Formats: sequence, C-alpha cells, structure tokens
Amino acid sequence: MGVQKAMKNQTQVAVILSKQLFSTVAKRSNSVFSPASITAAFTMVASGPDGKGETLKAILSFLRSSSVEELNAVYNLISSSVFADGSSFGGPTIKVANGVWVEQTIPINPSVKPLFENFFKAVFASVDFKSKAEELRLEVNAWAKQHTDGLIKDLLPPRSVHSFTKSVYGNALYFKGAWEERFDKAMTMNRDFHLFNGASISVPFMSSYYKRQYVAAYDGFKVLKLPFRQGGDVNRSFSMYFYLPDGRFGLDRLVERMASTPRFLDGYVPRERVAVGEFRIPKFKIEFGFETSKEFNLGFDVVDLYHKACVEVDEEGAEAAAATAVVTSVGCAFVKIDYVSFVADHPFLFLIREERSGAVLFVGQMCDPSSSVST
Repeated sequence: MGVQKAMKNQTQVAVILSKQLFSTVAKRSNSVFSPASITAAFTMVASGPDGKGETLKAILSFLRSSSVEELNAVYNLISSSVFADGSSFGGPTIKVANGVWVEQTIPINPSVKPLFENFFKAVFASVDFKSKAEELRLEVNAWAKQHTDGLIKDLLPPRSVHSFTKSVYGNALYFKGAWEERFDKAMTMNRDFHLFNGASISVPFMSSYYKRQYVAAYDGFKVLKLPFRQGGDVNRSFSMYFYLPDGRFGLDRLVERMASTPRFLDGYVPRERVAVGEFRIPKFKIEFGFETSKEFNLGFDVVDLYHKACVEVDEEGAEAAAATAVVTSVGCAFVKIDYVSFVADHPFLFLIREERSGAVLFVGQMCDPSSSVST
C-alpha cells in the first residue's frame, strides 16, 4: 500500500474513533482529542519491544495498516510535513515530543534505542518500574506537562503505573495558530446557544466584517473552513473546520454519517469563499480526557491507553494540546450556493487539519460553550 493511501486510512480511523468516543465517554458533552497523538503513540508501540504477537496484530488492525514499515512511513510523512514548527515562518507554532520508558529487566534488541532516538526523536530510558513505579508515573506526567506548555496535567492517573508495568510510550503535541483573518473583539456579543435538552444559554459569539468565507452547504449540514495564518510556510496549510448540522439536534446523526462515509473529510470541503449573511461562532475552551475501559474500548485489551487534550478558540486563533500514554504490562455531491449563513448556535463538531497531507491533529464536539471546561 502506498503511503498516501495509508495516510487516508489513518484519517478514516480518526473519524471512526470520534464516533466511538462521542457515543460512549463523551455522550452529548464537550470533548476533544488528538488522533495524531494517539496514532504516533501506537506507532511507537508497534516499533518497540512490545511490537509483536497479538499486540502488533491488534495495533495494525486498529490503524488499518498492513505492517510496521507502513506505519513508520506514514509517521515519517507526518513528522516532516505536519509536526515541524512553523512559527519561524510566521505560521502556526507546533511542538511534538516522544518518550519511551522500558523496564530495565526486559531484554532489548540493540537496534531499538537508536531507532527511537533517531527516527522518532524520542527520549528512550531504561527504568525500574518494579521499585519506582510511582516516581516514574510522576516523571511521565511532568514530561507531558513540559512539552504541552503546561496545558496537559496528570496524564497518568494514580495506579496506572505499577510494579508489573513493562513500558510506557508517550507522545505530546502542542498547536497554536492565528487566524488568517482575525475576529474583531469589538464585534463579539452574547447570543443564545441552543442545548440538547431544549434550553438556551447566552454565550459570547465571534463575528466578522469579512463578508466572504469558506462555507459550503450540503444535504443536512454546513461546513466552515477557517484557515490559519501560513506566513512563509509555503509547503503546508492548516485550517480549522466546523461541521454544523442543520437541525439543533442533528449532531449525533452527522457524526454517524461521517464515520460511515469513506473519505468523508475529503469529500465535504469548502473550495471557495462565498458571500455570507449571518456569521457567528462561539468562543469556547475545552479540557477532556479518557482512558480505555469497559465503557470505551479500542477493540483490544493488550495495552492501556491514557489521553488528555484541550483546545481554546477565540478572536485571535486556536490553541490546542494533547498527550497520549500507552502503558503495557505483563500479563457525495457538492452543492454550490451564492449566499449562505453560518450561525453555530447549536451543537457542532470541529477539527484541526493539515490540508496537503490530510492529517487530523484534533477533533472535538461543542455542546455547551457556557461550560468552559469539560472533563
């Protein structure tokens, strides 16, 4: 399989995972996570000392990949075209860090450490989980906090690392981008946002003087694309997408449609700016975390996944961060219109994506902007 096709498969995994997460742990509540961070962590597990047998088989199946080599080829594409910092060129600030902590008594092939240090640019440490499990849990949490500008705290909860832990694979991702066309704070006004329970709450909505936006209307929903400032970074293009169902209670159906439609994200993209009438987006901030459990299962029990993410959207742009830890233990048709409104005054889905590679950095759903933090 070619790397571009493999990349598209992982994009579809991001959509399917969104449906699983939003229908279980995040039932009709504010949530956000990073498919890119989760994929990076699992790619490292597949490439490391745990990447064999049932563990490897499960990861390849989950990521819809045929081999470790294919996973690494996709990671190589993402690390070079997506994870590179663009702040020096006037584009988004992007920071990525990887880390691997392996129990010191486990035999490791001599080629493994150079692979992680050179290819994944990861910290690779041989540690004593048997007698220093709690100390190492706090060390991983401090590492995640450091590499997300302090936004992700307490990634690994108490008792998630213990004397039977074999290894911990960590990924930390930070993104901060300014809108290509910033919103005027003087135009931000409180308006009603309609909740799932039928009630309405007053929250700050951003608006804009610009009368043309990247908006497209489809059967049952609209899509808005807000580009981030690119500066001199000519090889990449980051945007934030907002998927707004026509009906106030249509988010569940939209998420289901996204997950069941192959290449959905590529098929429903606003291609040009159109004149807009009413145009409002709520300001919001979300913090969200989950772990694999009986309620939310990735389909295999060979590892434990811990993930936290946050995003804040305001007049200047968007800031988002995520961290992932994988712990192993023993044992359609485009409808062109000339005039359209986009008023995100009821629950919607959003994502941050790099346009050329198609990589999805963050996905979330906004159900209640008045609840500035949801965990």
